[in-house]
Amino acid sequence: MDYGHPERAERLAADYAVGTLRGGARRRFEKLLPAHPALAAATATWTARLQLLAGQVAAVEPPASVWATIQMRLFGASDSAPSSTQSSTSTLPTPTPTQTSATTDVRPAANDRPGALRFWRGLSAVALAASVVLAVMVARPVPEAAPIVVVLRSTPEGVELVKTGFVASVSADGRALVLKPLAPVVIDAAHALELWAVPKAGAPRSLGLIAAGDVPTTVTRANLLDDTQAFAVSLEPSGGSRTGKPTGPIVSAGGI
Repeated sequence: MDYGHPERAERLAADYAVGTLRGGARRRFEKLLPAHPALAAATATWTARLQLLAGQVAAVEPPASVWATIQMRLFGASDSAPSSTQSSTSTLPTPTPTQTSATTDVRPAANDRPGALRFWRGLSAVALAASVVLAVMVARPVPEAAPIVVVLRSTPEGVELVKTGFVASVSADGRALVLKPLAPVVIDAAHALELWAVPKAGAPRSLGLIAAGDVPTTVTRANLLDDTQAFAVSLEPSGGSRTGKPTGPIVSAGGI
């Protein structure tokens, strides 16, 4: 998906800022923000707009009759009267329609209705402001755990073959690795450098070929750190090892 498309970025940023982008979609969006400037800019713009709206909302004090109405509708009349009183109601005179209306109708009077309307409008505004504040808090970038840095130093044999070492930066969740050469990688066309994850026991796992020059090599794979105690670079034929295991000399290595 092209997240740099202006209309798509605006729509996603708006849904995220107001809180309608939820669940897994929201988590995926948050992971995309650091790598997509268009999404980050659109999100910042929408957050600023909603912050301005929240600042214009003023608190509203509702009339007492509104609270009485809410309490009656939620909890009804009090049931604390003794049973003897309830059993004797048949002997009481039947109230007239006027009396019934006066004693049981707890809705606010006509004069209170404009105040009630102002209250509900204010309550809606406060709810909107609360959702905006929550969206702004979520939109703030959460500090991520520091990556794990591994220095791959040249081996005695590798010093003569490849004139550089490497630095591997592995994300804290073990899903991404970036390998940077300390100097441009120079190698003839008949050979290639291959990166390996070295376990505590068993055969190394290939993580792919290393780019030539000074271009970083990026590896995206789940569980990069599982059962891995070191990273190593071997010199292989062009195209990499044909056996799935290192066949050439180890030119650089570093423990985690």
